Amino acid sequence: MKHCLKYLSLLLLFGSCSPRLAPPQITLRNDYLYGERFAQDSLFVPWNWWRMFGDSTLNSLVERALIQNRNLAVATSRIEQARLNLAAARAEYLPSFALSLSTEESYNRATKITQQYVVAPTVSWETPFFGAIKRTNEAARAQLGEAVWNYRGVELALAAEVATTYFSLLEYERDLWIASRTYELRKESATLIDSLFYYGMATGVEREQALSLVYAAEADIPRYRSAVEQTHLALGVLMGDPPMPIWEEGVGQELLLDHRPDELSVGIPSELLQRRPDILQARYALDVAAAKAGLARVDRFPSISLIAKGGIGANSIKGLTSSNPAVWTITAGLAQPIYNFSGLRRAEQIAIESYNQAALNYEQTVLTAMADVEQTLSAIEANRIETERNTELVISYRSILEMAYALYRNGMADYLDVIDAERTLYTAQMTLVGLIAAQYTNYVTLCKALGGGWQSP
Repeated sequence: MKHCLKYLSLLLLFGSCSPRLAPPQITLRNDYLYGERFAQDSLFVPWNWWRMFGDSTLNSLVERALIQNRNLAVATSRIEQARLNLAAARAEYLPSFALSLSTEESYNRATKITQQYVVAPTVSWETPFFGAIKRTNEAARAQLGEAVWNYRGVELALAAEVATTYFSLLEYERDLWIASRTYELRKESATLIDSLFYYGMATGVEREQALSLVYAAEADIPRYRSAVEQTHLALGVLMGDPPMPIWEEGVGQELLLDHRPDELSVGIPSELLQRRPDILQARYALDVAAAKAGLARVDRFPSISLIAKGGIGANSIKGLTSSNPAVWTITAGLAQPIYNFSGLRRAEQIAIESYNQAALNYEQTVLTAMADVEQTLSAIEANRIETERNTELVISYRSILEMAYALYRNGMADYLDVIDAERTLYTAQMTLVGLIAAQYTNYVTLCKALGGGWQSP
């Protein structure tokens, strides 16, 4: 008996130990490499960060998408599924109750037919030791946290995708407006050249050159109109809407207004660990893997089962309600896995390797998050300088075109100078529109990279 108690004590002592799991190794900087132009003493991104752009249409689109998008609804369902799983995990270690009703008939020559009726409830409970309940609850809670932050990540990605698509739509609207406006101006110029040609004041080459500019601008119009239509359809999908006609053309004019947010306070890299949904989701996935490794270790140690049976029996149904004595039996058992061809040990090793993979995934997620912020900060600064220079270029090219056209009308320049100035201005205008739209997108990406405005649930 002493040896049995000693053996059980050793098992309890040994079983209480958890598997050795190495924590993730993360090294963070104290500040951002390319954040000199941004305040880093704190991090402030409001919950509805898209409102920083001051565009009522964008606000409406994002908020509709957050209500109607099907992918977000799926993420919501996963949270509810994780909650139910947590409740199911708790119930797994509670006693179970069953009720059985049975009847038997037997015959022999002495007693003839004998009947037996039995009503027997059963209570069974496999009592968990060695932290099984704790590990199971930890795994279920971590899965719930993982589902919550998956939802936050989908929510953030959806809002950012709607904003990016909206700014792309404004860009294509603006491109379409420039192409249409250029087409009209070139038609007026071609009409004038045709008149000059009629009176012998312009050559046929100059007339055809003027017409070629008209055709070039006209050819761009269907391309940009198709881009507007395709982007509008993509925006509708994000909002969960069926295909709808595009809104009134000319909305792209809004792109040139100063809707860019004020310089954000980006804070310090360590704040990402508490804000980025993908980092927090990876952290909870790590906790799930740790709990499962603990459960795999628990499986290698004994379990105790208690079974209680009892009830009443009689030779007739009426006799079940008489004063027949109740009979109960209680059985206790200790099951200790001794040898399973190393299967249980291998299962624990597999669970530990799964934890190691989750730890590496967490480290990689943190590194990717830091790189996202750095790349976006760098892109914002480079785009700012490029946009300023291209704005000056457009102003300069417009002046060159006006002077070239004036010189041509006075016979002091060749029409090729006008053509070259036209093409250069047209290209510069399109480039500037692309840069402005890219800067809007960069700010959206920065808000997303900083984790949006979500608070810890």
